[in-house]
Amino acid sequence: MTETIENPLKPVLRITFPHDDRLGRGKIELLEHIRETGSISAAGRAMDMSYRRAWMLVAEMNRMFKAQVVESQRGGQKGGGAALTPFGEELLARFRGMEKTVRMSLADDLAWLEDNRNLQSDSRD
Repeated sequence: MTETIENPLKPVLRITFPHDDRLGRGKIELLEHIRETGSISAAGRAMDMSYRRAWMLVAEMNRMFKAQVVESQRGGQKGGGAALTPFGEELLARFRGMEKTVRMSLADDLAWLEDNRNLQSDSRD
């Protein structure tokens, strides 16, 4: 059985919408952290960003789409929280699927680039 070595070259997917709205790995990672923690502030902390910045990114995503991506709840016994909506879950899954498609589609070209890369340029003096 042949072991697959993952190419160190990684394509980065970013979708640019009209009016300079963008969806990329940062917002998607934030959604993953919100799903894991149930909190916008905890998700922001996990990414070393302020609550304000995390909240602004969530608000931006909620504005970008017809359906909400994240729902937040205020107060209550547990002090509130946040959760991905069904649309948010689908958005996350589809974006990760698009990333996989890009990696698979470019695998041969990335391998060629890696084979022809000057490894000495990796040591930045």
